[in-house]
Amino acid sequence: MHLINEGGPFFMTSLLILLALTFFLVVKGLKSNTQKNLELLKAISLFALVFGFFGFILGLIAALDALDSMNGDIATPVLAGGIKRGILPPTLGTFTFLVGRLGVIVITWLKKQ
Repeated sequence: MHLINEGGPFFMTSLLILLALTFFLVVKGLKSNTQKNLELLKAISLFALVFGFFGFILGLIAALDALDSMNGDIATPVLAGGIKRGILPPTLGTFTFLVGRLGVIVITWLKKQ
């Protein structure tokens, strides 16, 4: 819960929902291997990756705005906190993407010809 608040609740909560949906689609794909499920899994995992990096860009802009308003008195903890806040959404988005892609690989491998 601590990392969700630090990474921005909107982006982190949305990415956690996408991660849960990715897990659901992987399990569903293992049971009923359909092309529609596979394409949906690919699309959602890619969306999570891009959404995470969008959160990074917005977090970085907010951090740079905060640094700009300090008029040259930049404290190291403030800078480190801003970078950490910016890095969390793309980390979760990349993890979601990797889970989805691993699921695609396994489902494709198990696909009956």
